[in-house]
Amino acid sequence: MLAKYPQIRDLYGYDPNSKWKVLLSVSLQLITAFLIASNNVGWPILLLLAWIWGGTINHSLMLANHELSHDLLFPKGWQNRWFSLIPNIALGVPMAEMFRKFHMVHHRYQGLDGIDPDLPTYTEGRLFRSVPGKFLFIFLQSLFYSLRPMLSYPSKTTFMEVVNTIAVIGSDFLVLHYFGFKGLAYLVLSSVLGSGIHPLAAHFVAEHYAWTPGFETFSYYGVLNYLVYNVGYHNEHHDFPRIPGSRLPQLHKIAPEFYADGKIGKLESWPGVIFRFIFDPSITPFSRIKRKAVKFAPDVSEL
Repeated sequence: MLAKYPQIRDLYGYDPNSKWKVLLSVSLQLITAFLIASNNVGWPILLLLAWIWGGTINHSLMLANHELSHDLLFPKGWQNRWFSLIPNIALGVPMAEMFRKFHMVHHRYQGLDGIDPDLPTYTEGRLFRSVPGKFLFIFLQSLFYSLRPMLSYPSKTTFMEVVNTIAVIGSDFLVLHYFGFKGLAYLVLSSVLGSGIHPLAAHFVAEHYAWTPGFETFSYYGVLNYLVYNVGYHNEHHDFPRIPGSRLPQLHKIAPEFYADGKIGKLESWPGVIFRFIFDPSITPFSRIKRKAVKFAPDVSEL
């Protein structure tokens, strides 16, 4: 592709505008948490807000951390790493550094059984094959996504992981002190609900499940991409992870024949993906393409 379209290299780099989107999103979440607490909003309304409003914003912030894990917001790696603490504040749970570490493993060893932390385990596949089981799997997929690498692929705790944990727990105490329990609950519930039965959370299962025989990675080109840094352009992202999400549509336009029908897997609807995952008996957590793993595992602390 680069031989045919060398101008693709011009898309490499970082997007300086993305940091303003992150700061706006974090500000909106903190303002919302303050208003909920100061007005003593009832739990039914709080849950609804956390799902529709907060879940959308927090899932967007999770994908901002995805961009930051690839150093796509600032020119220097250390700048991206330290800035990732800011979107993590609104999420309520420390995740930026651990995600960065294991996401790099996913990119380097995609589909390798026992190494790629994105692959559901055998236990997950056995437990969540029924309709109720798959509903629970989708609802709690952020929990599985977080715990899976820690349990099946343990690694050394890094300095930045400690910093990340202290920063988020510290900010949680500040939110609890100034906004009260409901303010903090709103932020955490926004992360939980926004990662479960939520249209944006469909990308968790949309990206690499075998929805169509012969394809391993699937792209989605719908309007929801505007909220998640174009993570739906997932074939494009895996081909060129050094291109920020804002420029992936340009990549698609430069080399359309490489992303045409029949060349890659495509999905028309993320909400439709959630519905199909739950109710289609042919789709389970086992519906992933796996390869035989190499005999050694990388030291993820160095990634």
